[in-house]
Amino acid sequence: MSRPAATAWSRLRRSSSAMISLGVVLLYVFAAVGTEVYAAWCESNHVIPVYQQPDDTARYAPPSPEHWLGTDYQGRDVLLRAIAGSATAVKVGVIASLIAAVIGVALGAAAGFYGGKFDDAVVWAYSTFASMPTLLFILAFALLVSRNFLSPGMMHAAELLGSVLRAEPGMLAVYLAIGITGWITLCRVVRAETMRLKTMPFVSAARVAGVGSAVIIRRHILPNVFHLVIIYFTLSFAGAIMLEVIVSYLGFGVQSAPSWGVMISDGQERLWRGIWWEIAAATGFMFVLVLALNVLGDSLRDALDPRQRTL
Repeated sequence: MSRPAATAWSRLRRSSSAMISLGVVLLYVFAAVGTEVYAAWCESNHVIPVYQQPDDTARYAPPSPEHWLGTDYQGRDVLLRAIAGSATAVKVGVIASLIAAVIGVALGAAAGFYGGKFDDAVVWAYSTFASMPTLLFILAFALLVSRNFLSPGMMHAAELLGSVLRAEPGMLAVYLAIGITGWITLCRVVRAETMRLKTMPFVSAARVAGVGSAVIIRRHILPNVFHLVIIYFTLSFAGAIMLEVIVSYLGFGVQSAPSWGVMISDGQERLWRGIWWEIAAATGFMFVLVLALNVLGDSLRDALDPRQRTL
């Protein structure tokens, strides 16, 4: 571990809220990985996952020692479905944030370093995307993919990518749409930081030594903006989860896999009858994860801030 990384980790460990949040996030990640492995095993062995198994004799059962968070309209255990829903949330957060981070860093670093017409084109691009209603764009993109409105070639590519990621067409569209619309903030920040870094003495020395621009970006620019990427990734993770819940709630995301958005949509229809536990479980699981990610993101920002490394 490099000295700055060790210093940041030491500073992060001194924050009890940061370590608790990190533990909560890791718990959700382990639950997501376990759910994915278990779902793949059930699919290969033609077994219905336990969180999908209906029980007509236990429909709308309230919380009890047998079902800690009750059951839904099919008699499925709400706690198990809420835990399984973490797989959908974590996959959306990781994949969408990675797509946004790659686009934002690549365009921001190149625009800030090269400048000129390329910089003007990048500024025009993120200004255009920033003016678009994000949620409406995601819904429209999900509608195109989930309702087979794309060309046969594009649909085949989407199905192939969906099989690799174990995602339904609607969910795959959510991954891509959130990633395509979520790079703007990071691109702006990386571009501004790159414009500052390229005037630093170590970059000038590399240019005098005959080092190419691509090598300078890779060796000198990107390592110095990496802390921004980590912070952005953590915060965009939380935003992607909330967007997925909204899209699935509206019926354009997940259709068959467990999702907190679907649970909220199903539960609201019976809330007036006093059946509150399905909505409470989904919103509770989402609230804890999003809160932990936001607290962790703030703590990482403080720990990785270069201005505090000498403190």
